[in-house]
Amino acid sequence: MAHLMLLSSDLLVSLSPETMATQCRRSRTSFTEEQLKILVQAFSQNPYPGYTAKQRLAVEINAEESRIQIWFQNRRARHGFLKRPKKNLDPSKDHASPIEKIQEEPGVLQSVENRRCRTSFTSSQLQTLKNAFTENPYPGIDSREQLAEEIGVPESRVQIWFQNRRARLRVQRKRGLEEALYQRQNQGQDL
Repeated sequence: MAHLMLLSSDLLVSLSPETMATQCRRSRTSFTEEQLKILVQAFSQNPYPGYTAKQRLAVEINAEESRIQIWFQNRRARHGFLKRPKKNLDPSKDHASPIEKIQEEPGVLQSVENRRCRTSFTSSQLQTLKNAFTENPYPGIDSREQLAEEIGVPESRVQIWFQNRRARLRVQRKRGLEEALYQRQNQGQDL
């Protein structure tokens, strides 16, 4: 296992990858009992709050919206919540118009309104993010904050971009392996 040697103030320090990973993490968010009471009450009313509801909670308990989002994700995971059931999107099975469906389910329109606007990156922002990803696909909080300041977006959006990019890379690698396996199988049949 590789170790990184740092020279700091005439002191030579050896850091393992595990130590480096824990030093780059954001410090754990601790909520007070009062904050937790408010969060638990909100969770009992709606375990899947929209962006505006999370923003209101963040202001109410004086915390970042991204920390509220993570708290809800963790709470759902601890309590065994399944993903929200997907709506029937097959038009052949339901002949109601989209307007009629919205009128039938008023919560659908509300949930669309509560969503955070999609973040659009400029080509220069994307190039900066791609370069950083090439250097380190798992940047720590300090690196993400520096990148966020450099490209002018919130750190939470940089974090999500890296998560999405890693997921995309995994899918691409899996697809490449499947294609290679398929080609090998076909070559064996051609012989």
